[in-house]
Amino acid sequence: MNIILLQEQDFTGATQACIGGPRAQHVHTVLRAHVGDELKIGLLNQQLGSGVITTLTPNTVTMAITFTHDAPPPCPVRLILALPRPKMLKRIVRMVAELGVKEITLLNSYRVEKSYWQSPALQQEKIDAYLQLGLAQACDTIMPTVTVEKRFKPFVEDRLAALCIDRRPYVAHPGLVSTPAPKVQGNILLTIGPEGGFIPYEIEKLQASGLQLVSLGERILRVETAVPYALAALTHENK
Repeated sequence: MNIILLQEQDFTGATQACIGGPRAQHVHTVLRAHVGDELKIGLLNQQLGSGVITTLTPNTVTMAITFTHDAPPPCPVRLILALPRPKMLKRIVRMVAELGVKEITLLNSYRVEKSYWQSPALQQEKIDAYLQLGLAQACDTIMPTVTVEKRFKPFVEDRLAALCIDRRPYVAHPGLVSTPAPKVQGNILLTIGPEGGFIPYEIEKLQASGLQLVSLGERILRVETAVPYALAALTHENK
């Protein structure tokens, strides 16, 4: 982690915070910090700054906190992702948080195994933990939102069009799609299917809702590769 991510309950005073658990262990064993050392910190959904260590115990770290600047700008993409395998879900959620994506929808589709929806990896506290790991890596504090859509057709027919308002909507799809992913300025809605892609019926429904099919090239990519590749292909560099 490149910052110590704090939460409101860590504060023991207006400018003092005390942490324990994995974060304190990180300070002890990775940073090898001492009293008086200054650490990079951020408050969840608030600003970034620094914390000067005032007290160290084997299990806790107490810091005097100063906030100095805002979190980096978000990635201008809302990501709709067919629910990946549970082992892959943790890596993808953490990675998109690192890349600054702030709105994520996990969607059902024909090729998503029903058992995936029963995985403990989908529990809210686990999703939050993955996201916070990504934020700490990227020196960000603004927590992404993750919504779950277990029914493909009602979501696409009833809710997807509203999400496309003021966004350029795309679906990255493997196969015989000739239109390459364009560089886009402004807000984007990006949809990525499961391993093997969406089935033809699902592609038709997505296109009927206004999404444009784009290609990421001739290679068939795994989802965890396709997501960062597509984000990089579509977005201009954030300033």
